[in-house]
Amino acid sequence: MRNLIRAGTLLLVLAGGVQAQEFGDTPYVQTPQNVVDAMLETAKVTAKDFVIDLGSGDGRMVITAAKKRGARGFGVDLDKRLVRLANDNARKAGVADRAKFYDRDLFLTDLSPATVITIYLLPEVNLMARGKLLALAPGTRIVSHDYGIGDWPPDVEYEMDAPGKPVGRSQKSRVLYWVVPDLVAGRWQWTVEDGGKPRRVELLLNQNYQKLEASATLDGAPLAVERATLTGRDIEVVMALPARGRTIFSGTRINQAIEGRLRDAAGKSLPWSAVRVEIRDAAHVIAPTPVVREFNVE
Repeated sequence: MRNLIRAGTLLLVLAGGVQAQEFGDTPYVQTPQNVVDAMLETAKVTAKDFVIDLGSGDGRMVITAAKKRGARGFGVDLDKRLVRLANDNARKAGVADRAKFYDRDLFLTDLSPATVITIYLLPEVNLMARGKLLALAPGTRIVSHDYGIGDWPPDVEYEMDAPGKPVGRSQKSRVLYWVVPDLVAGRWQWTVEDGGKPRRVELLLNQNYQKLEASATLDGAPLAVERATLTGRDIEVVMALPARGRTIFSGTRINQAIEGRLRDAAGKSLPWSAVRVEIRDAAHVIAPTPVVREFNVE
């Protein structure tokens, strides 16, 4: 957990003998190595990934991603001493060409190259960074140690042993994981052969982060939707058609269309596409920005 915002107010001092730096928002707390390994496994980091660690400390997150998983990436931190240490550690590990560290402010850092973002920040800083994280390309994976990102629900969350963790008494850590969602809210239409004739399906999607609420009609008559899920740009909708039975529509958003396939109850698979005829804002996009509390340490 590291300082990321220059000249900020100290938000919180953690117990347990950890030194808090007064020029930043988050004190330095090392992530235990087994938690580092678990975070990278949860995000399924591979050699194809570019990992950016926000608050990189001694560099262990990006160095581990490079050494054990073949990834590339960089970390940012405001403590120049730790940035030097992290770059030295990368050289000693033989991955200095794939793991680099910079003295940078979180909010002045371009995160767009990332396929994976790792964070260990206080909840208030996570909340401040939420808009920047949601603006990343849909499908970008985010994994956090201990703390959530405001009211954005994680896709995966679990608790694990963290021997040697320098804060807290339980020697436990939480790992939380998100996939940045696409914006798919709106009204979608397509035609499907059902019972030997073309039928028009209309699907209305309301969205809050990656959570979807769906309703549908078939030739204007209500049609029950079993579920609608969104992961990055990939969407899956399950509904029962009169002649086809339970049908799974899955695809990827491309501009104002979804391109993919349908699979019906008989196992038949066919190309499928839908067109968005009305765009709606997702609830999390139009929601007011929350006020972030500050903790002044006397």
